[in-house]
Amino acid sequence: MKKHFVTGLLVALLAGLLIPPVFGQSTGSVKGVCKDGDGNPIVGATVEWKNTDNGRKYTLKTNKKGEYFSLGIDPGKYDVTLSKDGKQLDQQKGIPMGIDEVPLDFDLKKAQVESAKAQGMTPEQMKQMQEAQEKASKENNVVKQLNERLAIANQAMQGGDYDTAITQLTEANQMDATRDILWARLADAYLGSAIKQTDPAEKTRRYGEAVTDYQKAIDLKQKAPNPKPDDSKILAAYFNNMAQAESKTGKVDDAVKAYDQAAQLNPAGAAQYYYNQGAILTNAGRADDAIASFDKSIASDPNKAEAYYQKGVNLIAKETVDPKTGKATPAAGTEEAFNKYLELQPNGPFAEGAKAMLQSIGSTVETSYGSGKKKPAPPKK
Repeated sequence: MKKHFVTGLLVALLAGLLIPPVFGQSTGSVKGVCKDGDGNPIVGATVEWKNTDNGRKYTLKTNKKGEYFSLGIDPGKYDVTLSKDGKQLDQQKGIPMGIDEVPLDFDLKKAQVESAKAQGMTPEQMKQMQEAQEKASKENNVVKQLNERLAIANQAMQGGDYDTAITQLTEANQMDATRDILWARLADAYLGSAIKQTDPAEKTRRYGEAVTDYQKAIDLKQKAPNPKPDDSKILAAYFNNMAQAESKTGKVDDAVKAYDQAAQLNPAGAAQYYYNQGAILTNAGRADDAIASFDKSIASDPNKAEAYYQKGVNLIAKETVDPKTGKATPAAGTEEAFNKYLELQPNGPFAEGAKAMLQSIGSTVETSYGSGKKKPAPPKK
């Protein structure tokens, strides 16, 4: 009886020896702190540990203090890469990993110094490099903040909240007053907000602010050290918008000059710029000047139907009346202008108006397009 008991006990003990320990540690852990060239924590960066033996990757993220940590890293050799926003910032290769904790920090300033020494740079050269990098880092930070404010302002303007846009863009220009796009968008915000003002003085003030800010944008763009291919088009748009604001403050002559500048800078858009010029001259009651502007618009684009119509409207204002008979005689070109509009846009937004104008001067619709009278057929031979 005792013998059987002893044998069973030995079997149980031997079986126990074959069971591996449940709490045995077979992986390690990693931790570290990541700092940029200025010694500030790199927040939201990616730290990738790649096992060079089997290719397995562990992807970690840094917290607000630039720290990262992870358990469960298999033993082996690792290449560790620090990156942010898809850009590699630093890399350390051949890092051994066992079953203990491995600390691995990234200090970009220190790494830059070591790299400079390896390249044989003098202390003065290293200092210059660090200063340039610090300047670039600060510039990138400022640009990031400016873009954030610009995005908020653009969204606000899309929703008609011009005052929020003005606040954001004013603060952006206080941070950096050398960006033409920020002054131009601030001007856009003032121009858009002026329309909503019920107080005449405030309306005028905001149009004036728009003019001032467009001029700042123009000055900066014209003085840009490295001109780009699209700069002329951008400048033309600034002049066009400034002209609109100037016309609202009664500075019609200044607006005319601004539209001329826009047309010269961007000939491809000249037809529209001259059309806009003709519109403000029409509103100012300067029919002769308006007709000249619409003629320029037509010369730039012979198919710009609206220019023919508006030219006709201004020509109507120039009709003469015989004091004896009371008969009205339309100015030369009036009939042709309205008929040309109907030829180009028989069903356009001004079609009915053009027909009414022709009827008022005793003319007929001389086009085969749309409704109205047609040209008579040539006599048969």
